[in-house]
Amino acid sequence: MSQADLRSALRPQPDAPMVEIARYVADQVIDSDEAWQTARYVLLDSLACAMLAMKFPECVKHLGPLVPGAVLPDGARVPGTSWQLDPAQAAYNIGVQIRWLDFNDTWLAAEWGHPSDNLGTILAVADYLSRKAAREGAAPLTVRDVLGWAIKAHEIQGCYALRNSFNRVGLDHVILVRLASTAVATRMLGGDVDDIVNAISNSWLDNGVLRAYRHAPNTGPRKSWAAGDACRRAVIHALNALKGCEGYPSALSARTWGFYDVAFGGRPFEFERPLGSYVMENILFKISYPAEFHAQTAVECAMVLHAQVAGRIAEIDRIEIQTQEAGARIIDKTGPLANYADRDHCIQYMVAVPLIFGRLTAADYSDEVAADPRIDALRARTSVREDPRFTHEYFDPEKRYIGNAVQVFFKDGTATQKVTIDYPIGHRERRGEGIPRLLDKFAGAVESHLPARQARTVIALSRDPQRLDVMPIQRFLDLFGA
Repeated sequence: MSQADLRSALRPQPDAPMVEIARYVADQVIDSDEAWQTARYVLLDSLACAMLAMKFPECVKHLGPLVPGAVLPDGARVPGTSWQLDPAQAAYNIGVQIRWLDFNDTWLAAEWGHPSDNLGTILAVADYLSRKAAREGAAPLTVRDVLGWAIKAHEIQGCYALRNSFNRVGLDHVILVRLASTAVATRMLGGDVDDIVNAISNSWLDNGVLRAYRHAPNTGPRKSWAAGDACRRAVIHALNALKGCEGYPSALSARTWGFYDVAFGGRPFEFERPLGSYVMENILFKISYPAEFHAQTAVECAMVLHAQVAGRIAEIDRIEIQTQEAGARIIDKTGPLANYADRDHCIQYMVAVPLIFGRLTAADYSDEVAADPRIDALRARTSVREDPRFTHEYFDPEKRYIGNAVQVFFKDGTATQKVTIDYPIGHRERRGEGIPRLLDKFAGAVESHLPARQARTVIALSRDPQRLDVMPIQRFLDLFGA
Protein backbone atom coordinates (compact mmCIF):
# COMPACT_ATOMS: atom_id res chain seq x y z
CA MET A 1 0.00 0.00 0.00
CA SER A 2 1.39 3.40 -0.96
CA GLN A 3 1.76 6.34 1.38
CA ALA A 4 -0.96 8.09 -0.64
CA ASP A 5 -3.34 5.20 0.06
CA LEU A 6 -2.60 5.45 3.77
CA ARG A 7 -3.49 9.15 3.71
CA SER A 8 -6.71 8.71 1.75
CA ALA A 9 -9.89 9.63 3.60
CA LEU A 10 -12.05 7.60 1.21
CA ARG A 11 -14.20 5.29 3.27
CA PRO A 12 -13.94 1.63 2.29
CA GLN A 13 -16.72 -0.92 2.21
CA PRO A 14 -17.36 -2.46 5.65
CA ASP A 15 -15.08 -5.34 6.61
CA ALA A 16 -16.54 -8.64 5.37
CA PRO A 17 -16.64 -10.38 8.80
CA MET A 18 -18.82 -7.61 10.21
CA VAL A 19 -21.20 -7.80 7.25
CA GLU A 20 -21.42 -11.58 7.57
CA ILE A 21 -22.46 -11.32 11.22
CA ALA A 22 -25.02 -8.61 10.45
CA ARG A 23 -26.63 -10.60 7.64
CA TYR A 24 -26.67 -13.74 9.73
CA VAL A 25 -28.36 -12.01 12.66
CA ALA A 26 -30.86 -10.19 10.46
CA ASP A 27 -31.75 -12.90 7.96
CA GLN A 28 -30.79 -16.44 9.00
CA VAL A 29 -33.63 -18.83 9.77
CA ILE A 30 -32.73 -21.43 12.38
CA ASP A 31 -34.26 -24.76 11.38
CA SER A 32 -32.39 -27.16 13.65
CA ASP A 33 -34.73 -28.81 16.16
CA GLU A 34 -31.69 -29.89 18.17
CA ALA A 35 -30.49 -26.28 18.43
CA TRP A 36 -33.89 -25.08 19.65
CA GLN A 37 -34.14 -27.86 22.22
CA THR A 38 -30.60 -27.30 23.46
CA ALA A 39 -31.20 -23.55 23.69
CA ARG A 40 -34.08 -24.25 26.06
CA TYR A 41 -31.73 -26.21 28.31
CA VAL A 42 -29.18 -23.39 28.07
CA LEU A 43 -31.78 -20.91 29.32
CA LEU A 44 -32.77 -23.12 32.24
CA ASP A 45 -29.17 -23.88 33.12
CA SER A 46 -28.21 -20.21 33.03
CA LEU A 47 -31.09 -19.24 35.32
CA ALA A 48 -30.06 -22.07 37.65
CA CYS A 49 -26.58 -20.52 37.83
CA ALA A 50 -28.13 -17.13 38.54
CA MET A 51 -30.22 -18.50 41.41
CA LEU A 52 -27.27 -20.37 42.93
CA ALA A 53 -25.12 -17.23 42.74
CA MET A 54 -27.59 -15.39 44.97
CA LYS A 55 -26.18 -17.28 47.97
CA PHE A 56 -22.86 -15.45 47.63
CA PRO A 57 -22.61 -11.91 49.05
CA GLU A 58 -19.69 -11.08 46.78
CA CYS A 59 -22.02 -11.59 43.83
CA VAL A 60 -25.03 -9.85 45.34
CA LYS A 61 -23.05 -6.67 46.04
CA HIS A 62 -22.72 -6.17 42.26
CA LEU A 63 -26.48 -6.22 41.73
CA GLY A 64 -28.83 -3.28 41.49
CA PRO A 65 -28.46 0.14 39.86
CA LEU A 66 -25.08 1.64 39.11
CA VAL A 67 -25.83 4.45 41.57
CA PRO A 68 -28.43 4.32 44.35
CA GLY A 69 -31.91 5.19 43.17
CA ALA A 70 -31.25 4.73 39.44
CA VAL A 71 -34.04 2.22 38.94
CA LEU A 72 -36.51 2.00 36.05
CA PRO A 73 -40.07 1.18 37.10
CA ASP A 74 -41.35 -1.60 34.84
CA GLY A 75 -37.85 -1.96 33.44
CA ALA A 76 -35.87 -5.15 32.93
CA ARG A 77 -36.04 -7.53 35.89
CA VAL A 78 -32.98 -8.97 37.60
CA PRO A 79 -33.94 -12.58 38.42
CA GLY A 80 -34.08 -13.51 42.07
CA THR A 81 -34.32 -9.87 43.15
CA SER A 82 -36.82 -7.03 43.23
CA TRP A 83 -34.63 -4.84 41.00
CA GLN A 84 -36.00 -3.47 37.73
CA LEU A 85 -33.40 -1.49 35.82
CA ASP A 86 -32.56 0.07 32.50
CA PRO A 87 -31.56 -2.64 29.99
CA ALA A 88 -27.83 -1.84 30.05
CA GLN A 89 -27.48 -2.12 33.82
CA ALA A 90 -29.84 -5.09 33.91
CA ALA A 91 -27.59 -6.80 31.35
CA TYR A 92 -24.65 -6.28 33.68
CA ASN A 93 -26.59 -7.68 36.64
CA ILE A 94 -27.83 -10.79 34.84
CA GLY A 95 -24.44 -11.37 33.25
CA VAL A 96 -22.82 -11.28 36.69
CA GLN A 97 -25.36 -13.74 38.11
CA ILE A 98 -24.98 -16.26 35.31
CA ARG A 99 -21.18 -16.24 35.32
CA TRP A 100 -20.41 -15.80 39.00
CA LEU A 101 -19.93 -19.45 39.99
CA ASP A 102 -18.17 -20.57 36.78
CA PHE A 103 -21.03 -23.05 36.39
CA ASN A 104 -22.68 -22.05 33.09
CA ASP A 105 -22.08 -23.52 29.65
CA THR A 106 -18.71 -23.55 27.93
CA TRP A 107 -17.13 -23.57 24.48
CA LEU A 108 -13.55 -24.74 23.97
CA ALA A 109 -11.43 -24.36 20.84
CA ALA A 110 -8.60 -21.98 19.89
CA GLU A 111 -10.41 -19.55 22.18
CA TRP A 112 -12.41 -20.44 25.28
CA GLY A 113 -15.54 -18.91 26.66
CA HIS A 114 -19.08 -19.23 27.91
CA PRO A 115 -21.65 -18.36 25.23
CA SER A 116 -24.56 -18.28 27.69
CA ASP A 117 -22.92 -15.14 29.08
CA ASN A 118 -24.78 -13.43 26.22
CA LEU A 119 -28.07 -14.15 27.97
CA GLY A 120 -27.24 -11.23 30.25
CA THR A 121 -27.84 -8.97 27.28
CA ILE A 122 -30.57 -11.01 25.61
CA LEU A 123 -32.78 -11.40 28.69
CA ALA A 124 -32.40 -7.76 29.72
CA VAL A 125 -33.21 -6.36 26.27
CA ALA A 126 -36.03 -8.85 25.66
CA ASP A 127 -37.65 -8.11 29.02
CA TYR A 128 -37.34 -4.35 28.51
CA LEU A 129 -38.84 -4.56 25.00
CA SER A 130 -41.60 -6.93 26.05
CA ARG A 131 -42.73 -4.76 28.96
CA LYS A 132 -42.67 -1.74 26.65
CA ALA A 133 -44.77 -3.63 24.10
CA ALA A 134 -47.29 -4.65 26.76
CA ARG A 135 -47.68 -1.03 27.87
CA GLU A 136 -48.26 0.03 24.26
CA GLY A 137 -50.69 -2.76 23.41
CA ALA A 138 -48.26 -4.58 21.12
CA ALA A 139 -47.27 -8.24 21.07
CA PRO A 140 -44.66 -9.16 23.69
CA LEU A 141 -41.54 -11.17 23.03
CA THR A 142 -41.78 -14.81 24.04
CA VAL A 143 -39.36 -17.31 25.55
CA ARG A 144 -39.09 -18.79 22.04
CA ASP A 145 -37.81 -15.42 20.78
CA VAL A 146 -35.14 -15.45 23.46
CA LEU A 147 -34.07 -18.96 22.45
CA GLY A 148 -33.62 -17.83 18.86
CA TRP A 149 -31.39 -14.95 19.86
CA ALA A 150 -29.42 -17.26 22.13
CA ILE A 151 -28.73 -19.64 19.23
CA LYS A 152 -27.36 -16.78 17.14
CA ALA A 153 -25.24 -15.31 19.94
CA HIS A 154 -23.80 -18.75 20.70
CA GLU A 155 -22.96 -19.22 17.03
CA ILE A 156 -21.16 -15.91 16.65
CA GLN A 157 -19.07 -16.31 19.78
CA GLY A 158 -18.35 -19.98 19.18
CA CYS A 159 -17.47 -19.79 15.49
CA TYR A 160 -15.04 -16.93 16.10
CA ALA A 161 -13.46 -19.05 18.84
CA LEU A 162 -12.84 -22.07 16.60
CA ARG A 163 -9.78 -20.70 14.82
CA ASN A 164 -9.00 -17.35 16.47
CA SER A 165 -7.09 -17.35 19.76
CA PHE A 166 -7.55 -14.06 21.58
CA ASN A 167 -5.91 -15.51 24.69
CA ARG A 168 -2.66 -15.95 22.72
CA VAL A 169 -2.44 -12.18 22.33
CA GLY A 170 -3.41 -11.58 25.97
CA LEU A 171 -7.04 -10.61 25.41
CA ASP A 172 -9.91 -12.06 27.41
CA HIS A 173 -12.65 -14.11 25.76
CA VAL A 174 -15.36 -11.67 26.86
CA ILE A 175 -14.42 -9.67 23.75
CA LEU A 176 -16.59 -12.22 21.91
CA VAL A 177 -19.46 -11.82 24.38
CA ARG A 178 -19.44 -8.12 23.61
CA LEU A 179 -19.35 -8.83 19.86
CA ALA A 180 -22.17 -11.38 19.82
CA SER A 181 -24.35 -9.48 22.27
CA THR A 182 -23.90 -6.22 20.39
CA ALA A 183 -25.04 -7.85 17.16
CA VAL A 184 -28.17 -9.54 18.53
CA ALA A 185 -29.15 -6.62 20.76
CA THR A 186 -29.02 -4.22 17.83
CA ARG A 187 -31.36 -6.47 15.86
CA MET A 188 -33.66 -7.00 18.84
CA LEU A 189 -33.99 -3.23 19.21
CA GLY A 190 -35.04 -2.91 15.56
CA GLY A 191 -31.74 -2.32 13.79
CA ASP A 192 -31.13 -3.34 10.19
CA VAL A 193 -27.96 -4.77 8.63
CA ASP A 194 -26.28 -1.37 8.44
CA ASP A 195 -27.11 -0.61 12.07
CA ILE A 196 -25.68 -3.96 13.17
CA VAL A 197 -22.46 -3.34 11.22
CA ASN A 198 -22.15 0.10 12.80
CA ALA A 199 -22.71 -1.26 16.29
CA ILE A 200 -20.23 -4.13 16.03
CA SER A 201 -17.62 -1.87 14.45
CA ASN A 202 -17.72 0.16 17.64
CA SER A 203 -17.45 -3.07 19.63
CA TRP A 204 -14.22 -3.92 17.80
CA LEU A 205 -12.89 -0.39 18.38
CA ASP A 206 -13.16 -1.08 22.12
CA ASN A 207 -10.37 -3.66 21.57
CA GLY A 208 -10.38 -6.13 24.48
CA VAL A 209 -9.71 -6.38 28.18
CA LEU A 210 -6.54 -8.07 29.38
CA ARG A 211 -6.60 -11.62 30.77
CA ALA A 212 -4.39 -10.74 33.74
CA TYR A 213 -7.26 -11.28 36.19
CA ARG A 214 -7.63 -14.90 35.08
CA HIS A 215 -4.00 -15.90 35.66
CA ALA A 216 -1.50 -16.14 38.47
CA PRO A 217 -0.32 -14.00 40.17
CA ASN A 218 -3.35 -11.73 39.63
CA THR A 219 -6.28 -14.17 39.56
CA GLY A 220 -9.29 -12.46 41.06
CA PRO A 221 -13.06 -12.06 41.08
CA ARG A 222 -13.16 -9.73 38.08
CA LYS A 223 -13.38 -12.92 36.03
CA SER A 224 -16.85 -13.37 37.55
CA TRP A 225 -18.14 -9.95 36.49
CA ALA A 226 -16.20 -9.37 33.27
CA ALA A 227 -18.91 -10.97 31.13
CA GLY A 228 -21.57 -8.80 32.74
CA ASP A 229 -19.47 -5.77 31.89
CA ALA A 230 -19.30 -6.94 28.26
CA CYS A 231 -23.09 -7.41 28.23
CA ARG A 232 -23.64 -3.89 29.48
CA ARG A 233 -21.26 -2.44 26.90
CA ALA A 234 -23.04 -4.37 24.15
CA VAL A 235 -26.39 -2.79 25.02
CA ILE A 236 -24.79 0.65 24.95
CA HIS A 237 -23.36 0.02 21.46
CA ALA A 238 -26.73 -1.24 20.25
CA LEU A 239 -28.63 1.75 21.64
CA ASN A 240 -26.10 4.15 20.14
CA ALA A 241 -26.46 2.52 16.72
CA LEU A 242 -30.24 2.93 16.88
CA LYS A 243 -29.70 6.63 17.59
CA GLY A 244 -27.79 6.87 14.32
CA CYS A 245 -24.30 7.04 15.81
CA GLU A 246 -21.71 6.47 13.12
CA GLY A 247 -19.89 3.22 12.51
CA TYR A 248 -16.35 2.57 11.30
CA PRO A 249 -16.23 0.33 8.22
CA SER A 250 -12.59 -0.80 8.48
CA ALA A 251 -12.47 -1.11 12.26
CA LEU A 252 -10.83 -4.49 11.73
CA SER A 253 -8.66 -4.02 8.67
CA ALA A 254 -7.50 -0.39 8.80
CA ARG A 255 -3.73 -0.28 8.43
CA THR A 256 -1.89 0.63 11.66
CA TRP A 257 -5.04 1.64 13.56
CA GLY A 258 -7.45 -1.27 13.06
CA PHE A 259 -7.97 -4.29 15.30
CA TYR A 260 -5.93 -6.68 13.17
CA ASP A 261 -2.81 -4.52 13.26
CA VAL A 262 -3.16 -3.26 16.82
CA ALA A 263 -4.21 -6.47 18.58
CA PHE A 264 -3.87 -9.47 16.27
CA GLY A 265 -0.40 -9.20 14.81
CA GLY A 266 -1.74 -8.06 11.46
CA ARG A 267 -3.58 -11.36 10.92
CA PRO A 268 -7.18 -11.41 9.70
CA PHE A 269 -9.65 -13.74 11.33
CA GLU A 270 -9.91 -17.36 10.17
CA PHE A 271 -13.14 -19.32 10.02
CA GLU A 272 -13.79 -23.05 10.04
CA ARG A 273 -17.43 -23.01 9.02
CA PRO A 274 -20.27 -20.63 8.02
CA LEU A 275 -22.60 -19.32 10.70
CA GLY A 276 -25.51 -21.65 11.41
CA SER A 277 -26.42 -23.50 14.63
CA TYR A 278 -23.36 -25.73 15.17
CA VAL A 279 -22.30 -24.14 18.45
CA MET A 280 -25.62 -24.49 20.23
CA GLU A 281 -25.90 -28.11 19.10
CA ASN A 282 -22.44 -28.90 20.49
CA ILE A 283 -22.36 -26.69 23.58
CA LEU A 284 -20.76 -28.07 26.74
CA PHE A 285 -22.79 -27.92 29.94
CA LYS A 286 -21.30 -27.73 33.42
CA ILE A 287 -23.73 -30.00 35.15
CA SER A 288 -21.98 -31.56 38.11
CA TYR A 289 -19.16 -29.27 39.17
CA PRO A 290 -18.61 -25.49 39.26
CA ALA A 291 -15.08 -25.77 37.91
CA GLU A 292 -13.06 -24.39 35.01
CA PHE A 293 -14.07 -26.63 32.13
CA HIS A 294 -10.66 -27.98 31.21
CA ALA A 295 -10.71 -29.72 34.61
CA GLN A 296 -14.24 -31.17 34.46
CA THR A 297 -13.16 -34.67 33.50
CA ALA A 298 -10.26 -34.50 35.98
CA VAL A 299 -12.81 -33.88 38.72
CA GLU A 300 -14.88 -36.82 37.47
CA CYS A 301 -11.73 -38.98 37.58
CA ALA A 302 -11.03 -37.86 41.15
CA MET A 303 -14.59 -38.69 42.17
CA VAL A 304 -14.12 -42.21 40.83
CA LEU A 305 -10.92 -42.54 42.89
CA HIS A 306 -12.31 -41.05 46.12
CA ALA A 307 -13.46 -44.35 47.62
CA GLN A 308 -10.01 -45.87 47.06
CA VAL A 309 -7.99 -43.00 48.56
CA ALA A 310 -10.20 -41.27 51.15
CA GLY A 311 -8.86 -43.42 53.99
CA ARG A 312 -5.27 -43.19 52.79
CA ILE A 313 -4.72 -39.44 52.20
CA ALA A 314 -1.67 -39.36 54.50
CA GLU A 315 -0.16 -42.29 52.59
CA ILE A 316 -0.22 -40.58 49.17
CA ASP A 317 3.22 -40.17 47.62
CA ARG A 318 2.19 -38.41 44.44
CA ILE A 319 -0.71 -37.69 42.09
CA GLU A 320 -0.29 -37.59 38.32
CA ILE A 321 -2.69 -35.63 36.13
CA GLN A 322 -2.62 -35.78 32.35
CA THR A 323 -4.57 -33.06 30.55
CA GLN A 324 -4.86 -31.10 27.31
CA GLU A 325 -2.42 -28.36 26.31
CA ALA A 326 -4.96 -25.67 27.20
CA GLY A 327 -5.54 -27.17 30.63
CA ALA A 328 -1.82 -27.41 31.30
CA ARG A 329 -1.37 -23.81 30.21
CA ILE A 330 -4.11 -22.09 32.17
CA ILE A 331 -5.00 -24.11 35.30
CA ASP A 332 -1.72 -25.82 36.29
CA LYS A 333 -0.99 -23.65 39.29
CA THR A 334 1.43 -23.99 42.20
CA GLY A 335 2.06 -21.91 45.32
CA PRO A 336 -0.40 -20.01 47.53
CA LEU A 337 -3.93 -19.48 46.23
CA ALA A 338 -5.23 -16.07 47.22
CA ASN A 339 -9.01 -16.41 46.83
CA TYR A 340 -11.84 -18.53 45.44
CA ALA A 341 -11.08 -17.29 41.91
CA ASP A 342 -7.55 -18.66 42.25
CA ARG A 343 -8.86 -22.00 43.48
CA ASP A 344 -11.48 -22.67 40.81
CA HIS A 345 -8.76 -22.16 38.20
CA CYS A 346 -6.26 -24.57 39.77
CA ILE A 347 -6.51 -28.15 38.51
CA GLN A 348 -4.51 -29.46 41.47
CA TYR A 349 -7.03 -27.93 43.90
CA MET A 350 -10.00 -29.20 41.88
CA VAL A 351 -8.63 -32.75 42.02
CA ALA A 352 -7.51 -32.67 45.67
CA VAL A 353 -10.93 -31.67 47.06
CA PRO A 354 -12.91 -34.57 45.57
CA LEU A 355 -10.14 -37.03 46.41
CA ILE A 356 -10.44 -35.98 50.07
CA PHE A 357 -14.15 -35.19 50.45
CA GLY A 358 -15.89 -36.91 47.54
CA ARG A 359 -17.44 -33.65 46.34
CA LEU A 360 -16.71 -30.34 44.63
CA THR A 361 -19.18 -27.50 45.21
CA ALA A 362 -18.92 -23.72 45.01
CA ALA A 363 -18.49 -23.63 48.79
CA ASP A 364 -15.36 -25.75 48.46
CA TYR A 365 -13.49 -22.75 47.08
CA SER A 366 -14.09 -20.82 50.30
CA ASP A 367 -11.33 -19.82 52.71
CA GLU A 368 -12.79 -22.17 55.30
CA VAL A 369 -12.47 -25.29 53.14
CA ALA A 370 -9.15 -24.18 51.66
CA ALA A 371 -7.69 -23.97 55.18
CA ASP A 372 -7.73 -27.78 55.42
CA PRO A 373 -3.98 -28.57 55.29
CA ARG A 374 -4.57 -31.81 53.38
CA ILE A 375 -5.54 -29.86 50.24
CA ASP A 376 -2.27 -28.00 49.86
CA ALA A 377 -0.36 -31.12 50.89
CA LEU A 378 -1.90 -32.98 47.95
CA ARG A 379 -1.37 -30.05 45.61
CA ALA A 380 2.33 -30.11 46.46
CA ARG A 381 2.48 -33.80 45.51
CA THR A 382 0.64 -33.37 42.20
CA SER A 383 2.25 -33.18 38.76
CA VAL A 384 0.45 -32.00 35.64
CA ARG A 385 1.51 -32.74 32.09
CA GLU A 386 0.01 -32.60 28.63
CA ASP A 387 -1.18 -35.75 26.90
CA PRO A 388 -0.90 -35.13 23.12
CA ARG A 389 -3.92 -37.35 22.47
CA PHE A 390 -6.09 -35.20 24.70
CA THR A 391 -4.89 -32.08 22.87
CA HIS A 392 -5.53 -33.61 19.43
CA GLU A 393 -9.05 -34.70 20.34
CA TYR A 394 -9.72 -31.32 21.94
CA PHE A 395 -9.28 -29.61 18.56
CA ASP A 396 -10.84 -32.37 16.40
CA PRO A 397 -14.12 -30.83 15.11
CA GLU A 398 -15.75 -34.27 15.09
CA LYS A 399 -14.92 -34.85 18.77
CA ARG A 400 -14.23 -31.66 20.74
CA TYR A 401 -13.24 -33.83 23.70
CA ILE A 402 -11.81 -32.43 26.96
CA GLY A 403 -9.96 -35.44 28.30
CA ASN A 404 -8.10 -35.87 31.58
CA ALA A 405 -6.51 -38.78 33.42
CA VAL A 406 -5.71 -39.09 37.14
CA GLN A 407 -3.69 -41.70 39.00
CA VAL A 408 -2.68 -41.80 42.67
CA PHE A 409 0.54 -43.43 43.92
CA PHE A 410 1.13 -44.43 47.55
CA LYS A 411 4.29 -44.44 49.64
CA ASP A 412 4.27 -48.24 49.89
CA GLY A 413 4.71 -48.55 46.13
CA THR A 414 1.09 -49.39 45.31
CA ALA A 415 -1.14 -47.26 43.10
CA THR A 416 -4.73 -46.85 42.02
CA GLN A 417 -5.72 -47.59 38.48
CA LYS A 418 -5.28 -44.74 36.02
CA VAL A 419 -8.75 -43.29 35.49
CA THR A 420 -9.25 -41.66 32.09
CA ILE A 421 -12.37 -39.78 30.97
CA ASP A 422 -12.41 -38.33 27.46
CA TYR A 423 -15.45 -36.07 27.67
CA PRO A 424 -17.55 -34.83 30.60
CA ILE A 425 -21.19 -35.39 31.35
CA GLY A 426 -22.02 -31.99 29.82
CA HIS A 427 -20.73 -33.06 26.37
CA ARG A 428 -23.07 -33.65 23.43
CA GLU A 429 -22.11 -37.34 23.43
CA ARG A 430 -23.58 -37.69 26.94
CA ARG A 431 -26.81 -35.70 26.52
CA GLY A 432 -29.01 -38.67 27.51
CA GLU A 433 -27.15 -38.94 30.81
CA GLY A 434 -26.66 -35.22 31.31
CA ILE A 435 -30.01 -33.56 30.63
CA PRO A 436 -31.93 -35.22 33.50
CA ARG A 437 -29.17 -34.05 35.84
CA LEU A 438 -29.28 -30.58 34.30
CA LEU A 439 -33.00 -30.40 35.04
CA ASP A 440 -32.28 -31.53 38.58
CA LYS A 441 -29.67 -28.78 38.86
CA PHE A 442 -32.31 -26.27 37.73
CA ALA A 443 -34.92 -27.56 40.17
CA GLY A 444 -32.51 -27.55 43.09
CA ALA A 445 -31.33 -24.04 42.32
CA VAL A 446 -34.87 -22.68 42.06
CA GLU A 447 -35.96 -24.40 45.26
CA SER A 448 -32.94 -23.01 47.09
CA HIS A 449 -33.87 -19.39 46.37
CA LEU A 450 -37.58 -18.97 45.59
CA PRO A 451 -40.56 -19.55 47.90
CA ALA A 452 -41.87 -23.12 47.65
CA ARG A 453 -45.07 -22.37 45.72
CA GLN A 454 -43.25 -20.10 43.28
CA ALA A 455 -40.53 -22.70 42.82
CA ARG A 456 -43.07 -25.42 42.03
CA THR A 457 -44.64 -23.24 39.34
CA VAL A 458 -41.28 -22.55 37.71
CA ILE A 459 -40.18 -26.18 37.83
CA ALA A 460 -43.45 -27.43 36.32
CA LEU A 461 -43.09 -24.89 33.52
CA SER A 462 -39.52 -26.01 32.82
CA ARG A 463 -40.87 -29.54 32.15
CA ASP A 464 -43.47 -28.28 29.64
CA PRO A 465 -41.59 -26.97 26.56
CA GLN A 466 -44.70 -26.12 24.55
CA ARG A 467 -46.14 -23.93 27.30
CA LEU A 468 -42.75 -22.43 28.14
CA ASP A 469 -41.92 -21.41 24.57
CA VAL A 470 -45.06 -19.32 24.05
CA MET A 471 -44.92 -17.56 27.41
CA PRO A 472 -44.20 -13.81 27.21
CA ILE A 473 -40.68 -13.34 28.49
CA GLN A 474 -41.64 -10.72 31.06
CA ARG A 475 -44.18 -13.11 32.61
CA PHE A 476 -41.56 -15.85 32.75
CA LEU A 477 -39.01 -13.60 34.42
CA ASP A 478 -41.62 -12.30 36.86
CA LEU A 479 -41.80 -15.86 38.20
CA PHE A 480 -38.20 -15.36 39.37
CA GLY A 481 -38.94 -12.11 41.18
CA ALA A 482 -38.24 -11.71 44.87
